[in-house]
Amino acid sequence: MTADAERSLLSRLDRRRPGVRIALVAVRVLLFAALAVLCVGPLFWLFKAATSTTTETLSAPFSLWPSGIHWNTFAEVWTKVDFARYFVNTLWLMAGSLFFGLLVATTGGYGLAILKPRYAKAVFAAILATLFIPGVISLVSLYLTVMDMPLVHANLIGTLWAVWLPASANAVNVLLMQRFFAAIPADLFEAARIDGAGPFRVFVSLVLPMSRPILGVVSLLTLVGAYKEFLWPLLVLPNPQDQPISVALPRLESSADFAQFMGALFISVIIPVVLFLVFQRQFLRAAGNSGALKG
Repeated sequence: MTADAERSLLSRLDRRRPGVRIALVAVRVLLFAALAVLCVGPLFWLFKAATSTTTETLSAPFSLWPSGIHWNTFAEVWTKVDFARYFVNTLWLMAGSLFFGLLVATTGGYGLAILKPRYAKAVFAAILATLFIPGVISLVSLYLTVMDMPLVHANLIGTLWAVWLPASANAVNVLLMQRFFAAIPADLFEAARIDGAGPFRVFVSLVLPMSRPILGVVSLLTLVGAYKEFLWPLLVLPNPQDQPISVALPRLESSADFAQFMGALFISVIIPVVLFLVFQRQFLRAAGNSGALKG
């Protein structure tokens, strides 16, 4: 290790002093406590409000369960508020968005980075150009497109296809895949072609197994994006029975009890937290693995 890599605000000699060590520990504890309050505090209060009565939360917002924890609130949310239907709708919406999103991102990135047809630069420039177009501008044209699909002339309004197909055409995901695939050493593809592997075999047996970190990143971005999307599902899914959680929650605010609404909010917040915990390793290691592939 070089001397430049060891430079810091405190030298090793300073760190050995008892006063400096105590100060460092105190600073770390304070920072950890502040992060815990800022990150976990709102989620804890939401759980407290969901498991308290409406009267208790409104009269004493920061009191800790004066009459005990009311676990039955979550059961009421699941049955009386019909939250189970919205949850299932959300799962279907996320599953379809994930499947078609990964399909388009992986095949598009593979074509641009590995196959490289003659028109690859033009396609790459077109994908980059879409990033400069705000989503609101293309909203009307996209809505008219799903109302009358070209060639097949099918109306997708009221079906999940109207959400899945537009969500799959994500330029950011395609570019992420393209950058990662381009970093894979070309010698591996040459060896696979010498062994007789075709483009499809190379894609399935070589590229995808080596791309697990970026697949985790794109999966997380796709799932979270599909979960939090509000405007587009509201437009293309007019039937309340078909709508996901993001669209149903504002309607529940006026129809459900306050404690039940807090319970629905808590469940809706837990889902993206769980998704991040599942994909955090892939998300945090993707950049490091990309650099390792280049080496």
